[in-house]
Amino acid sequence: MSKVAVIGAGAAGLMAAYAAAANGNEVTVFEKNEKSGKKIYITGKGRCNVTHDCTPSEFLANVVNNGKFLTGAIYNFSPENCIEFFENGGTKLKTERGARLFPVSDKASDITKCLETYCKSVGVYFKFNENVLSINDLHSTMRDIITQKGSYVFENIIICTGGLSYPATGSTGDGYKFAKEAGHKIIPLRQGLCGLNLKGGFYKNLQGLTLKNVNLSIIYNGKLIKELFGELLFTHFGVSGPVVLSASSLINRFDLNNVRLSLDLKPALTEEQLDKRLLRDFEQNKNKSVANCLKELLPSALIEEVLNRSGIQPEKQINSVTKAERSRLLTIIKNFDMLVSSLRDFSEAIITSGGVDVKEINPKTMESKLVKGLYFCGEVLDVDAFTGGFNLQIAFSTGYAAGSSIKI
Repeated sequence: MSKVAVIGAGAAGLMAAYAAAANGNEVTVFEKNEKSGKKIYITGKGRCNVTHDCTPSEFLANVVNNGKFLTGAIYNFSPENCIEFFENGGTKLKTERGARLFPVSDKASDITKCLETYCKSVGVYFKFNENVLSINDLHSTMRDIITQKGSYVFENIIICTGGLSYPATGSTGDGYKFAKEAGHKIIPLRQGLCGLNLKGGFYKNLQGLTLKNVNLSIIYNGKLIKELFGELLFTHFGVSGPVVLSASSLINRFDLNNVRLSLDLKPALTEEQLDKRLLRDFEQNKNKSVANCLKELLPSALIEEVLNRSGIQPEKQINSVTKAERSRLLTIIKNFDMLVSSLRDFSEAIITSGGVDVKEINPKTMESKLVKGLYFCGEVLDVDAFTGGFNLQIAFSTGYAAGSSIKI
């Protein structure tokens, strides 16, 4: 029987602890908080988007960084396996919009309770309110874990301490410190799945405006990186909403001075179709002002900014709008550009991008290639994905890979 320590009782830690103990190992979980799963409790606005109903290949297409590294883990413990795991544990799941899965109860706490029940069924020990301060004798076969309460000896250590996002849940970067002490390279940490601060002040007049079914293009150094379709929200700092969260994870390793975001406010219409629509609206409203005419095409809050960018006075009569002005108006509607100044803070980021360099980790077992018996799982690794339950699935799959690889 091997003695296994799991540091962190989040999604990855609880899964790793269960999988290791199910193999017959003696497993102890150290958690600095008073209970497990504090970050799970706030995921999905308290409902917990536990995974995504998709195949492993579809899943990997939604991984932003190091999808290839995750291939083995995702196929070994797939979204289908995850669904079966929770339902067999008594937590029924339901599929909602966009193939996202939630507990039928709409309670994130049920996911944590299910994981805890699994852990207790195989004899996992929990040490709550016990913060791991250091790991000594890393290169020995027996390692000392030092906490504020004492010293413990283990053969295998699984680090599942999360990233830097939502530090109030206990994610304060401890795992990166342990990784550095073991000689691991840390890929620079960035906020992922967060809002974006914009340059200029135009967004202040648009605060609270939600745009649905828009197309957001990400352009870096003049090259189109990705097009995202969905919902966007203007805020007091800039923009947020589903397409922006995804965009943040795609640009967080770029020089933001060279990033341009371009909104197509009418993606269902080609430029030719939009021009015909404008001509028709102009003909039907030729005695009205441009601002009044556009109310059927654009949200009222957006009209003044669109016209300002087009160089057209809002009160100008439709019958006096020139062809060149109409052309500029069309261009702005199809290409409403925004410049990013910075990412929102880690306290608002859903996940952390960056972390332990996966080149130094065995992708099948999550074991360090530098230190035998040392494992890293979940957000502490340099892996991240879009919203939709993908990041929790990464935690479950990597935790399962680590725990199940430790044999008696």
